[in-house]
Amino acid sequence: MTDRPDTRIFVDGGDPTESQRVKDALGYLDGQTTNPSLVSKNPHIRERIAQGKLTSEELLEEYKKIVQDVSRLTPDGSVSIEVYADADTTAEAMLAQGREMFGWIPNAHIKFPITAAGLEAAERAVADGMRVNLTLCFSQAQAAAVYAATREAKKGQVFVSPFVGRLDDRGERGMDVAADIIRMYGAGDGHVEVLTASVRGVPHFRQALDLGTDIITAPAQVILDWHAGKSEPADDGKLKPISYRELDLDADWRSFDLHHDLTDAGIEKFAADWNALLKQ
Repeated sequence: MTDRPDTRIFVDGGDPTESQRVKDALGYLDGQTTNPSLVSKNPHIRERIAQGKLTSEELLEEYKKIVQDVSRLTPDGSVSIEVYADADTTAEAMLAQGREMFGWIPNAHIKFPITAAGLEAAERAVADGMRVNLTLCFSQAQAAAVYAATREAKKGQVFVSPFVGRLDDRGERGMDVAADIIRMYGAGDGHVEVLTASVRGVPHFRQALDLGTDIITAPAQVILDWHAGKSEPADDGKLKPISYRELDLDADWRSFDLHHDLTDAGIEKFAADWNALLKQ
């Protein structure tokens, strides 16, 4: 058993049944993050696909039902809903999707990728009063751009999601990026909250808690293992450290280097998983 931490705990998944299982075990659930890859693994979606691929309208309706079910489990929390985006998706197209999705539930954060188009969409969404989650973050510079693009936002309106596990996968110490973002944001006004994502296991989960990240999102089983008190050593001794950089949060967001090959790969993977569900 574990005491409830100050850090908020989100399930990273696309199955409300898993979310309910976590809530029953912990006695609470602060929110959930979703994306096209997770939705594609939902058992009901898999059943639908077995009967024949879906139209884009049908798939969006199924996604809507999933997040509405999750929203009822976390009425005081947040549910992140990801727009469809590939390398060619414009800011206008992302924003149009985001506006529709934001109306699905009362506690939505709309996920935009950290690209020039995604940040432009987020900047406009925040100005319209929407809540956003800037996803596929792999660098401190990308997080600085998120801060600058949303500087008019209120606390709670903006999340940034560093994907620590995917950096680990290629030999870099991903948790350093989360730590560096938290340190950098300490000089700011607190309007962007750090949501540590791509959590691979209990060691990542505990490290994120130790950092004081605002939110952790993790697969249901990782959360249940942490809650049960399971312990395993962190295996990051061979990972390459990522150095802190002094960046000016007052700079224009367009002045920061937004490119990261893992962001590109993540967008490609999410788009491919979404497209695989659709009738062509």
